[in-house]
Amino acid sequence: MRNTAKLTTAVLAAGALTFGLTACGSEDSAAAGSSSDSSGPLVVAASPVPHAEILTYVKDHLAKKAGLDLEVKEFTDYVTPNTATEDGSVDANYFQNQPYLDDFNKKNGTHIVPVVTVHLEPLGLYSHKVKSADALKSGATVAVPNDSVNEARALKLLAANGIITLKDGVGNEATPADITKNPKNLKFKELEAAQTPRSLDDVDAAVINGNYAIEADLSPAEDALVLESAKDNPYGNFLAVKDGNENDPRVKKLAKLLTSPEVKKFIEDKYDGSVIASF
Repeated sequence: MRNTAKLTTAVLAAGALTFGLTACGSEDSAAAGSSSDSSGPLVVAASPVPHAEILTYVKDHLAKKAGLDLEVKEFTDYVTPNTATEDGSVDANYFQNQPYLDDFNKKNGTHIVPVVTVHLEPLGLYSHKVKSADALKSGATVAVPNDSVNEARALKLLAANGIITLKDGVGNEATPADITKNPKNLKFKELEAAQTPRSLDDVDAAVINGNYAIEADLSPAEDALVLESAKDNPYGNFLAVKDGNENDPRVKKLAKLLTSPEVKKFIEDKYDGSVIASF
């Protein structure tokens, strides 16, 4: 049985409240360096799929031999893992990419840093109503994630496949206002990333993050109408810690295990191209 702790909405809210109460002192604590106790278990916050599954594989098959006591906590949102890492509720997290982290740190005054990149989850466009992107009708509604980085990523995916055109040089803060050509007159519905798979019966199509697609029993490699290319992709997911904790010996052990040949084979065998090892 998987030894993970699934957090309820109430616990997530409590974690967010704790961060709000402690945020005013975060800069001082970051400047003072890490105060984590490296003698206890390493507690890592992770999205359920595939991050917690990969960590659980490490826990069950590799950690004991490496002398690592690993505890996995599952979170279903993209905010609490960082706030919990910042306030010390957890020691590390594994769920995000660099553009998202850069944006999060800037907006929230947090001090989270990457340790090692593990995998890529290609973003994809999915639909319950059409079989191809070309079949989208004029005026169709497309759901996109509402956080700034993933919304920009979704729009860039559509632009890369000729569905829309964006302003030249638009970066990771692109919004529908940056669309210069929209031949199908698509309408965009902004939703929390975790809600996009559930919107498929209500919209014509949805751009869904890879982890949420897999969790919803969608296969990015087979079901996506269009899918991000893995080549030169900046959205690899990594293990992250609060600045100052990179040299924690437990973190170093986990980083080594997460980029081991055993984990690469596990990713290849379990996800069959829907998750791609980045090491």
